[in-house]
Amino acid sequence: MFCRYIRKTLRITNSIKCCKSTIAWNIPKYPEFNINFLCDPNNERQIQENILRRKGVGNIKLANELKKQIEKIEVNAKENEELQTQFYEELSQIPNQTHPDIVSYGDEPKIIKVVNNKKLFTFKCLEFSDIVKRLNMVRTEQLGNVCGNRSYYILGELAELEQALINYFIDELIKSGFEVISVPDILPRDIIERCGMNTRGERNQVYTLESKIHASNMCLSGTSEMALAGYIAGDTFSEADLPKKLAAVSRCYRAETSSIAEERGIYRVHEFTKVEMFMITTPETSDETLEEIKNWEENKFSSLGLHFQVLDMPPHELGAQAYRKYDIEAWMPGRQVYGEISSCSNCTDYQSRRLNIKYVTKDGVTKFVNTLNGTACAIPRLLIALIENGQDEKGFIHLPEVLHNYMRGKTSITRQKGIPELKLVKNKK
Repeated sequence: MFCRYIRKTLRITNSIKCCKSTIAWNIPKYPEFNINFLCDPNNERQIQENILRRKGVGNIKLANELKKQIEKIEVNAKENEELQTQFYEELSQIPNQTHPDIVSYGDEPKIIKVVNNKKLFTFKCLEFSDIVKRLNMVRTEQLGNVCGNRSYYILGELAELEQALINYFIDELIKSGFEVISVPDILPRDIIERCGMNTRGERNQVYTLESKIHASNMCLSGTSEMALAGYIAGDTFSEADLPKKLAAVSRCYRAETSSIAEERGIYRVHEFTKVEMFMITTPETSDETLEEIKNWEENKFSSLGLHFQVLDMPPHELGAQAYRKYDIEAWMPGRQVYGEISSCSNCTDYQSRRLNIKYVTKDGVTKFVNTLNGTACAIPRLLIALIENGQDEKGFIHLPEVLHNYMRGKTSITRQKGIPELKLVKNKK
């Protein structure tokens, strides 16, 4: 079990004093944006085109107008503070720059690699929901009274497989030099927003805790990337210590919905377990590091016997923080579709400028690090791919060889016995 690995208590929980717009330790109230670039009139058109290409909401023209007002001598201190706050709020909406290789992609990703061949079946494949219902391994229906919609129970040997996947990927990450950290799932709003996620308004995926009952401005984490970034917020590293590799196992909470048929069941849910990678590097090596993360993911998913394609994502799929992002989609024969099981991103200095994460070069110059992240293992979708590809005509689920030791020597999964069927219970008003 992953709990056998060293646990560290994040100083996020104890060191953060939740104010309206700032964090207690070495993080300035206002991020240290690259104002020389962002507010250069010669760059305004380029920045605005990037915003439109990425379907962002930033307004660089307004930001530049606010900067001019701030520079006026007659503005008093109070007005200047209000303008400063508005100015930095506008700058925070500006998305990261986009890698020049993907600017011409339009709205479609580019398939850059296909790994392994599709498995050939001599019978009609069942999809995940039908398989697990027959084998009594997952419950997704009639859970409203227990945990709400888009939730699930994983049972018996499939629950063992979930832990096997976590342990396998954690072992592989440790072999690759990653430090494993146990992270909190409740984070300050400021940490999440400085990582590039919107937490306000109706159209966002972040669960916010009720401030009248709980601590104010606290949210459920959508990925451990944000907790890992918060762990090193305000830190300054030596160039000799880079790259720094961190990894975590956590629950991920996302308030997202979908009416797409292919995303039913456990494909898109409100909470799930994920093994995440997070790295910091120098700016000169971040492009190369992204390729290393992508290659690591390809190698591990190939070891599971999956057929998948690697996509270089177009600008509008990057989110605000990513400079470039790769997605990996595995073939799911029961559904007859490719489904995303992993991604990795290079966020350059977008997060480090907001979280004050720096390094000192060999020449003694202090610069901002580049941050990168990658999904080592997202449990629900990886289970779908493994179960649909591992099925046989007799109803057995054959497991990849690399997981046999993690499954106590089991090579296949059959119907779960001794697990009671779920019954609907109506609440009385």
